[in-house]
Amino acid sequence: MKISLKRINAFSRDYKKIRTLYRTAFPADERAPMWLMTLKANGENVDFWGLYADEKWVGLAYVISEMDASYLFYLALSESSRGKGLGSKALQSIIMQYEGQRLFLALEQLDESADNYAERKRRRNFYLKNGLKPLPVTIREATVTYDVMGTGEVSPNDYETMMKKYFGAASRLVSMKNKD
Repeated sequence: MKISLKRINAFSRDYKKIRTLYRTAFPADERAPMWLMTLKANGENVDFWGLYADEKWVGLAYVISEMDASYLFYLALSESSRGKGLGSKALQSIIMQYEGQRLFLALEQLDESADNYAERKRRRNFYLKNGLKPLPVTIREATVTYDVMGTGEVSPNDYETMMKKYFGAASRLVSMKNKD
């Protein structure tokens, strides 16, 4: 089964399902406003994707790019699509779409005291299994600090330049730093 990526906007057939998945897949303190994401996807350097397996909608991906770096800001599969290998296929399709780019993402830090530690560990192992490597930086977005994984190195300057372009004045709420 092949995963295809189709651009999404507010008028897309599956937009309501995508909006619902976005709200249920990510905690409120980890979500950018949907209206902003949709608006920004109409401009340059932002791709809002619907993920489709044989033309059936299965998930979403949101990628912000700058120069040769692409940030996989969000990736989620619908509940009915999970556990079927579609996540790996979706990630491989995204990696192929951004071939030649330094693709990276942020994920919750491994914290054994976290209520969802097992889920965090599974998520990290999923990305490792699919070829991403831990990077020696962390990202802070609003009140949450994340570990970073990717297909190539990314610097705090790369990230901050990207976020200034995306968020404008609100970019002060996000930062990347080298791990100590």
